[in-house]
Amino acid sequence: MKSTMPFSRFTALFALAAVLLAQPVFSQGFRWWQDDLFKKELGLTAEQTRGLEEIFQKALPDQKALKSALDLAEEQFAKLIQRGDKAAMEQIDRQIDAVEAARSALNKGRSKMLVQMRQTLTSDQWARFTALYQATERERAQAKERK
Repeated sequence: MKSTMPFSRFTALFALAAVLLAQPVFSQGFRWWQDDLFKKELGLTAEQTRGLEEIFQKALPDQKALKSALDLAEEQFAKLIQRGDKAAMEQIDRQIDAVEAARSALNKGRSKMLVQMRQTLTSDQWARFTALYQATERERAQAKERK
C-alpha cells in the first residue's frame, strides 16, 4: 500500500508535535506563530498568524477539558495504588484503562490541531519551520550539556 504522506513530511509533522506538545497545550508559554523570529524566518503573513491563533483558541477549551479529565483519572489511579489493596486489581486495571483513554483523547485532540496548523503553512514554510525547530533543539541540548 502506497503512503499518501512522504516520510519527510511525517518527520516534520512529528517535529512540530514535539515543539507544541512539550507542555500542555493550554499552558504553553511559547506560541511560535506569534514569535517575531519564527514569523520572520517563516515569512508568516498576518492572515496565517491569525489563522494559527484561531486554530489554537478553538482547540483550547476542549484541550483544557481533556487535560482535566486526564488529571482526574491519574489522581484516582494514584489513590488506588496508595491503598496497596491487592484485591482491587480489577479496579486498578479499569483505572489504568481510564487513564490511557483520557491520555489518548488529549493527544488525539492535539494531533488534530497540529494537522490544521500544518495545513496553514506552505511547503516552503514547513521546511523552514523544521530547520528552525531542529536548530532550536540543538541549542537547547548544548545549553543542557553546559549545565
